[in-house]
Amino acid sequence: MAVASVSRSIVKKVLAVETPEGAGALVRRSIGSMTLRNLSPFLMLDHFQISKGAGFPDHPHRGQATVTYMLEGTSRHEDSAGHKGTIETGGVQWMCAGKGIIHAEMPVHEEGLPDPRGMQLWIDLPREYKMVDPMYQELGPKEIPSAYPEGPEGPVKIKVISGKSHGVESPVRHLGGCWYFHLSFSKKGIAVFQDIPEEWTAFIYIWKGSVIVGNDTIPAESFHTLVLSANKGETGVNMVSGDDDTQFILVAGEPLDQTVFQYGPFVMTTREEIQKTLMDYQMGRNGFEKAHTWQSEIGKQ
Repeated sequence: MAVASVSRSIVKKVLAVETPEGAGALVRRSIGSMTLRNLSPFLMLDHFQISKGAGFPDHPHRGQATVTYMLEGTSRHEDSAGHKGTIETGGVQWMCAGKGIIHAEMPVHEEGLPDPRGMQLWIDLPREYKMVDPMYQELGPKEIPSAYPEGPEGPVKIKVISGKSHGVESPVRHLGGCWYFHLSFSKKGIAVFQDIPEEWTAFIYIWKGSVIVGNDTIPAESFHTLVLSANKGETGVNMVSGDDDTQFILVAGEPLDQTVFQYGPFVMTTREEIQKTLMDYQMGRNGFEKAHTWQSEIGKQ
């Protein structure tokens, strides 16, 4: 017997205002801002645009996963474990920082091409995975599978960056549950229902067009993050495109029953663990052995 599809609804709507960050970066931050501080397991969501000469040179991480998804342009990365590569337009890098890593992320600027733009999501790791060795999962644009609920020629495309959608499953595996989809609608008024595990935290972020969620009648506009309800019995979310060429991400994750203690790029569960992390970084140990000797090549350019 088929389970009835029961849609979630919007419980909070946050406008991500574009603000300068660092030298030459423009960031729309919603999760992690003062208006949306706690949304376990999610720590931060940035919609970024990087102008020429800007980027994110060598910096450390511990205790979280960072997911970088490029919407336009490309970005290079390099880390203290010897890993390096390029994230192309439409590609994703899913990095589990684990016990510690130093890395650099530097967008590539080419004459006549738009500034690199993308999404970066920080996801808290379950306590038991915070001190594992760092690991990467990277997919180029052709390696991310897509679902077409109305067929390949239909008006809806769902890139399955992680998780499952309409019989299509991504090869990405997160340490803890997380599903991540990029939905594209070519026409206004097209409805799609996406299953989501019950009681998982879920949100939508729109950057083009608008979307109507659940039983709403008024569409939510671009640059809003929509936090969805997570009640027992809600099996997913019904979404209707409010404009032609509507694009947004839908992300869902299993909430963690643990405290978040965050100090910049370090995310642990107690104050003592943060103090130990700062000491490890200062002393160059437990994942930070190269903290004071390693320098990325791309960060010097």
